[in-house]
Amino acid sequence: MNRTDTRRLGEPASLWRMRMVPVASVMIASALPLMLPMVASSPVLPPLGLLFFLCWQLLRIEMWPVWIGLPLGLWDDLFSGAPIGSAIALWTFVSIAIQYFSQRIYWRGFFHDWAIAALLVAIIQSLAALIAHPDAHTGKVLGLVAPQIIVSALLVPLFMRLTGMFDNFRLKRR
Repeated sequence: MNRTDTRRLGEPASLWRMRMVPVASVMIASALPLMLPMVASSPVLPPLGLLFFLCWQLLRIEMWPVWIGLPLGLWDDLFSGAPIGSAIALWTFVSIAIQYFSQRIYWRGFFHDWAIAALLVAIIQSLAALIAHPDAHTGKVLGLVAPQIIVSALLVPLFMRLTGMFDNFRLKRR
C-alpha cells in the first residue's frame, strides 16, 4: 500500500493557511461591498470587514497582536472611501477594547460576545460617520447610520458562525 497523500497523526496544520485565512477573510470582506452591483443613497450594507475583524478577535483573542488594526484598518479605508486613518484608529481601538474585555470577563459566552460586538459596531460606525461628515448635524448623521448599525448587530451571529467555519478550515490538516 503505497500512498502519496499520507497523513500522519499529530501533523500540524499548514502554517500558510493558519496565518492567511483570517487576514484574507477580513481583507476580502472589506473589499466585497465595492464588488456588489448596488447603489444606495444611505449606508445600508453592514461593514463586512469590521464584522469579520471583530469575530476573529472575539473567537481567537491570542491569534493577532493588538496592532493588527493598523494594516487591516488601512485596507478598509482604501476600499470604503472613508478618510484615511479613520478605520486605522477605530479598528486599533476595537482591538484594544477586546483585549481589555477579555482580561476582565473570564467566562464569556455567546451572548457576551454578541453584546460586545454589537456595542463596538455601534461605537465604531457612529464615530466613523461623524469623522466622515464633521460639518453635518450629529442627529442626522447618526440617523443615517442607525439602520446599518441595527443590521450589523443582527448579523453578528452569522458572522461568528462563518468565522468558526473559516477557523475549522484554518486548523484542518492538509
